[in-house]
Amino acid sequence: MSQLNSSAPHIHNATGFEDVVDWGPQPDLLEGASHSTGRLLHKGPDNIPETGIWDCTPGRWRLSLPRDEFCHFVSGRARYTHDNGEVIEVIAGTCVLFPKGWSGVAEIFKTIRNIYMLT
Repeated sequence: MSQLNSSAPHIHNATGFEDVVDWGPQPDLLEGASHSTGRLLHKGPDNIPETGIWDCTPGRWRLSLPRDEFCHFVSGRARYTHDNGEVIEVIAGTCVLFPKGWSGVAEIFKTIRNIYMLT
């Protein structure tokens, strides 16, 4: 159940929520066939902030973030490798703040679900 038009938009059971829409193939793909689905919870003026649910299937791609992004991964397994070589392993329950300008490679091993906020 969701109340996206509420004074405080919300989704009940976000970890199991199934009313997602196709967001297409992952851009900048290096290998695999990562595909995204999700549900936008809220997008403010000029798209700031933006928050929602994002699911992505396995694959590997380049990533460069134009804004700060907070991610709470609730399922799946992935690895994010910064251009400087730092590795961030992600499993269910991991929270990550990727700062504006973060760039590297994302590798999804098991389909992830990420509750995110871009600021």
